[in-house]
Amino acid sequence: MSGFKEIDLSKAKLCPFSSGKRRVRVEDFAHSFPPGDDFDLFLDSLPRILKAKELGEFVDLLLRAHQEEKPIIFMMGAHLIKCGLSPILIDLMERGIITGMATNGAGVIHDLEIALWGSTSEDVERALEDGSFGMCEETGRHINEALAKGVERGLGFGEAIGEKIEELNPPYGKHSLFWAAHRLGMPFTVHVALGTDIIHQHPSSKGEVIGKASLRDFRIFCQMLISLQGGVVVNFGSAVILPEVFLKALNLVRNLGYRVTDFTTANFDMFPFYRPLKNVVERPHSLGGRGFSFIGHHEIMLPLLAGAIKARLRK
Repeated sequence: MSGFKEIDLSKAKLCPFSSGKRRVRVEDFAHSFPPGDDFDLFLDSLPRILKAKELGEFVDLLLRAHQEEKPIIFMMGAHLIKCGLSPILIDLMERGIITGMATNGAGVIHDLEIALWGSTSEDVERALEDGSFGMCEETGRHINEALAKGVERGLGFGEAIGEKIEELNPPYGKHSLFWAAHRLGMPFTVHVALGTDIIHQHPSSKGEVIGKASLRDFRIFCQMLISLQGGVVVNFGSAVILPEVFLKALNLVRNLGYRVTDFTTANFDMFPFYRPLKNVVERPHSLGGRGFSFIGHHEIMLPLLAGAIKARLRK
């Protein structure tokens, strides 16, 4: 037993969700763009030069993987949910374009809050002043309860959250990525760094539960990569956690003897960060395949990518 003293959380002041203002509301979310000739014409009007050319090549490779029923795995940071992009992702999931997903711990928090209350994203600067940032009682309770029950039953993090949201039957559930994945029977894994998420401040948070659930999700994610040959991995908006998870998972499946050499990866982010460029775009392809890098704001790039996929899908 450790001789070092831990901070006592028994007097932590939790607050109801309704007590704080949220900056993101479902009324402002994106709408999935229906395939149409106008968008086809827009794509055809792009120059076949540099990144415009590469975007078309990436979409063609993704659609080939889809037609050959290969995995298309979408790794994402939580910021996509805060940018109102969940409806676009759910549409791609329901169309069978995305076959598996992965996110970090913050993705769970924003997804659950959107499903329950139709809003998320605190004013961090103001809430930090009095220590109320991230202390919403309901958010921590629902997630920590879901994980405790899920771990008892051998579930992973994402599975437990999907079941919990279905159990709650929330009023804005149609915007929940985890509920959509649960309904579709799609693996959606969660990869947590302890101490980085608001629920880790809550007295009900247990490291042994979070760690066990997230480690199971890492192994589920590895299972997704076993059949990646000819498939696609997209990293959208995660600069550290998911690129690191992906590299270790790829190494592990190769270590176990699976042939995973010829596949496509793409990284979409607002800046060219080191880890995604190395771990997603470059290092995985020393034995074959191809990696792409696209820079731009999520709220523009994801609708553009989804529109391009659906426009090409019609041809």
